[in-house]
Amino acid sequence: MKNMFNILVLNGPNINLLGNREPQIYGTTTIEKLVTELHEKAVKLNINLSHFQSNAEHELINKIHQSQNKFHYIVINPAAFTHTSIALRDSLLAINIPFIEVHISNIYAREKFRALSWFSDISQGIISGCGVKGYFWALEIASYRLKNKH
Repeated sequence: MKNMFNILVLNGPNINLLGNREPQIYGTTTIEKLVTELHEKAVKLNINLSHFQSNAEHELINKIHQSQNKFHYIVINPAAFTHTSIALRDSLLAINIPFIEVHISNIYAREKFRALSWFSDISQGIISGCGVKGYFWALEIASYRLKNKH
């Protein structure tokens, strides 16, 4: 049997409103549908996938701390915390798990303040502006890198 890897998908504030929140920017896929489809994709990639979403910074930090020695990779959409949370950044540095930063919208084509990410320089990749498909691509990239030791 192939090695099974554990990947955590973390979503920050307001991602729970997917499907209803500004559909012209974030699309019409709900968080429930996205997570279901990510789980289906994970099975095909031989990945054990976990998901966590919170609007509270401290809950995301606690989940990151708890990931140590449990997960091989993280896919994170810090949402608005992208531009404000040095605490989240520090928690990711502390656990030393590789991660890919995902953004549904193109953060570089929106308000100027959204172009600043406290995570991009420490991430193993950034997917921005590709809608919810970005999560699937991040999952594939993480799987490839884990299986090929990249």
